[in-house]
Amino acid sequence: MNSFASPQTLVALPFAPAVEDLYSRVLDAILEQRLHTTSRFTEESLAQVFGVRRSDIRGVLTRLSHQQVIVLRANHRPRVAQLNVEQTRQALHARRLTELMLVRLACQRPCPLVLERLRTLVDNERQCTERGPAIRLSGEFHLQLAEMAGNAPLAHFLSSLVPLVSLAIAQFDVALEDYCAWHLHEQIVDALTRRDAAKAVMLLDRHLDHLEAVLLNAQPLCSQKRVAG
Repeated sequence: MNSFASPQTLVALPFAPAVEDLYSRVLDAILEQRLHTTSRFTEESLAQVFGVRRSDIRGVLTRLSHQQVIVLRANHRPRVAQLNVEQTRQALHARRLTELMLVRLACQRPCPLVLERLRTLVDNERQCTERGPAIRLSGEFHLQLAEMAGNAPLAHFLSSLVPLVSLAIAQFDVALEDYCAWHLHEQIVDALTRRDAAKAVMLLDRHLDHLEAVLLNAQPLCSQKRVAG
């Protein structure tokens, strides 16, 4: 996510399909808490688990470290970041300020191609019943929405916040129905299609209000499941 040339290059990441698929698989493992804060893993062990080259895993871990999901330190094993309530509060506040502006901008220039991708994502969310992929798909919806706004720096900033909030959702005891708001996403797409900025902003604000209320009052989720040792 390195270029400010266009929102497309920031949100629709310029990674090969195989690399993008590996990123999704590793992120799903984190969001399902199969990889969690106390998991002991290395590049080599993850490469064996996911059946890929060590260099491929290194690239994914580096990308996740830029998103503050993975902590990388010299001479230490990689580890999943542990978020506290204050970090979560700050990430949610920054996301609200950024995304409300992005949705206003998106309503000024709705793109049929992006709207179609958003509807496809909503369909995928509706059918998804697994915790990790459901959290990831919800985040992808918001990143795709940002693509339509036409403001690359804001889209880039949001892309650093959404995975962080997704990690917070994964690490706290939040029920599936409390964050998987496909029906609300569907209403946002309808408002974008109509260029109804007031409606889209109201729906997004309500969505973020709910997410904040759930996350800031949830208890940490302790998991014993691991995919690597």
